Amino acid sequence: MDFNVKKLASDAGVFFTRAVQFTGEKFGQVEKTELDAHFENLLSRADSTKNWTEKIFRQTEVLLQPNPSARIEEFLYEKLDRTVPSRPNNGELLGHYMQDAAKDFGPGTPYGSTLIKVGDCERRLGGAQREFLQTSAISFLAPLRNFLEGDWRTISKERRLLENRRLDLDSSKARLKKAKLAESKAACEGEAVPDFQETRPRNYVLSASASALWSEEVDKAAHELRVAQTEFDRQAEVTRLLLEGISSTHVNHLRCLHEFVEAQTAYYKQCYLHMQDLQKELGRFPNAFAGNPGLSMASGGSSPQGNATLPQDAASAVETDTLKIEEVQAPATGTRKAKVLYDYDAADTSELSLLADELITVYTVPGMDSDWLVGERGNQKGRVPVTYLELLS
Repeated sequence: MDFNVKKLASDAGVFFTRAVQFTGEKFGQVEKTELDAHFENLLSRADSTKNWTEKIFRQTEVLLQPNPSARIEEFLYEKLDRTVPSRPNNGELLGHYMQDAAKDFGPGTPYGSTLIKVGDCERRLGGAQREFLQTSAISFLAPLRNFLEGDWRTISKERRLLENRRLDLDSSKARLKKAKLAESKAACEGEAVPDFQETRPRNYVLSASASALWSEEVDKAAHELRVAQTEFDRQAEVTRLLLEGISSTHVNHLRCLHEFVEAQTAYYKQCYLHMQDLQKELGRFPNAFAGNPGLSMASGGSSPQGNATLPQDAASAVETDTLKIEEVQAPATGTRKAKVLYDYDAADTSELSLLADELITVYTVPGMDSDWLVGERGNQKGRVPVTYLELLS
């Protein structure tokens, strides 16, 4: 083992000197080299960037994975450089439960068939969420993590080196100042034994004059000051370049933020469309409750005609379902213009296909479901979903 006692003693001496200098600065007993205003602004901006990036990163992790146990598990797998085991998310798990329940209740029953449709939708929602999480982790979380664990660590290391160089520089300034004062005092008082404890202890030949010894000490202190100033200037330039790179970091994070918003927008739009399709599919079965014998029993009465008596809402649904669109006439008043928000493919001949951004005329028909309107485009007419429209005044 290469154990260098001289180097160990030298490092300990440097550390002690820096500690003394730092303590003196804190108590205002020694001078401190101040950085220029531009450099201070760069330092403040870098600290602010680090602090807010860390907060945004942590809160985004909470948003994407609300379960703290799962976050800890993912963190451990990442540190161990292992792949996180794949597991179904809440939406996918709910979809599986619903479809398994449908098999048990009977897929041919109204409840079973509806469970199958809703379960399939929940599984698609879970898949969309999984895709959103993966995209966000790659396009947003990874760059933020790389900055905190890469660039910021480099900046912090160089800043610590700069602080050490500054302490060495200020210590050299103080040593030179004391040596000059001692030299002036020796020149005025004649021969005197120098107090080496105030500058730098060395073994000197005491036969020389005190003034000559102090002049030599001043030269050495001046040389050390020049070396310390050179090292400080070089380290300050390196640190300045790294701090100015924060502007590039902001540009990169801005691009990542746009990608995160786009991924989130696509995710919520996909979820909305899945739910719209599910709602439309469920709306095609207005008589589903009529076939449920439990509904008649729960109503508190029996009918000799079985299911001939329907609730008022169900009767309205049947009436709307049997409404012939071609026979509907536009009212004299009450028509409005509407802008189509999304493309829509008609499910049957009673509906009107739509193209995004086109303008159509819409109006209501007594007895029609409130989620639908009658739309006209030239000679074409049909039912259109309200959620796909922006009604204009």
